[in-house]
Amino acid sequence: MSYFAAAVVRDEGGWTAAEVNLRGAGDIDEIADRLRDVEPDADLSLLFVEAEDAYLVVLRLDEDGDLRIFGSDSAYAEESRLGALLVGDLKGPVTGFDDIEEARAGTSTGDDDNEQPAVDPEADPVGDADLLADLGVSAQRLLALCAHEGMLPADVTAEVCQILGCADDVEELRGV
Repeated sequence: MSYFAAAVVRDEGGWTAAEVNLRGAGDIDEIADRLRDVEPDADLSLLFVEAEDAYLVVLRLDEDGDLRIFGSDSAYAEESRLGALLVGDLKGPVTGFDDIEEARAGTSTGDDDNEQPAVDPEADPVGDADLLADLGVSAQRLLALCAHEGMLPADVTAEVCQILGCADDVEELRGV
């Protein structure tokens, strides 16, 4: 299964992006180490993993070493070895807000979107959907982006990175 993994790290100089090779990783701790190695002094590191135009996983590593993970669909764990490493240990429903069904139904949170996204009834997001809330992307917004009909994982990553202010850096990694 093909994938694209982009690390976005923030230090005193701002955001920078780098592609991360996850091949051969043995466990989630090794993946976190690879993310940490991008910029060891970063106060915040994010890793966006897009697989087969179907799955998105976002990892967040704060300077205190706390690792938080969100996956757009738990099925990724069954589809590939990398998916099993990234989201296989995430149990239960997605966390980060009170009314999951309201957010999954695409209810607007007052952001600049007025359209209601279509929800993929087969998708089963897992992990911490609130991991980007302090950066301007609420759990509801992240889930709405992931569930919007026609949105690919790359589109979700681009939208989130646009909010963060590092979209050009990530797109440059793609060669766009």
